[in-house]
Amino acid sequence: MHGQQEKRFFHGYYDHYCFLPLYVFCGGQLLVAYLRPADIDGARHSRAILKLLVQRFRQAWPKVRIVFRGDSGFCRWKLMRWCDKNNVGYIIGLARNPVLERFARPWMEAAKAQCEQSGQKQRIFGALTYGAETWDRPRRVIVKAEYLAQGENTRFVVTNLPGEPQALYDDLYCQRGEMENRIKEQQLGLFADRTSCHDFVANQFRVLLSAAAYLLIETLRREGLAQTELATAQVTTIRLKLLKIGARVVCSVRRIVLHLAGGYPYKELFAQILGRLCTTPSAVLASG
Repeated sequence: MHGQQEKRFFHGYYDHYCFLPLYVFCGGQLLVAYLRPADIDGARHSRAILKLLVQRFRQAWPKVRIVFRGDSGFCRWKLMRWCDKNNVGYIIGLARNPVLERFARPWMEAAKAQCEQSGQKQRIFGALTYGAETWDRPRRVIVKAEYLAQGENTRFVVTNLPGEPQALYDDLYCQRGEMENRIKEQQLGLFADRTSCHDFVANQFRVLLSAAAYLLIETLRREGLAQTELATAQVTTIRLKLLKIGARVVCSVRRIVLHLAGGYPYKELFAQILGRLCTTPSAVLASG
């Protein structure tokens, strides 16, 4: 943050004045874009938001299986207890501490020995039961004991999901990285960081405008760009190649005509996408 925006505070981790926006995604679908001040716990309001989302999901899909995934900043025992009581799965990062590292030492020593023998990084997975003093009860913790040339790289994840530790870590928890890419699209591609208004509510509205833009781009990518060369393109690429182009707009009583440059390299793709979007149910509903 630059200026004197309302509710901006200095955050030691980021070493700057900032806000703490909270995003929730389900795959590529944006569910929540919530601006928060920076003088709070990073997990603040996450349990309340999760309750609202679960209630809404189950109204539409009573038997849907719901899994909450987050990094260690969201590892709070009250949130996990609520999930346990409401049949919600969770897989959440758990910050390292001396107790966890002591429990993981046998796996780490085995990974180190294998690395020294093979000359390549080694990963060994295990599971243990652990409960911090502040928790209401112990829970299952997955251990990733990784040893590489730079040394130890231990990771811990707490979960109530059944399954093999490595499969849960690799196939489910690590997919959280895709959500970070979606957040980058908000911040870098759609300018959600332009919260320069003095009033906090006005800045929240700016974040929501960025979220609305993301919904449009995500729909374009999912319905218009499927099975094309831009099917997995980032927002910045889509803006640069399809939206941020020069055109002459001619309006008449019956139609609006866009005259694109004859040398536009994506004119065939542009026409293909436009044809798809004009026949999607959402487009028909909007025009009706």
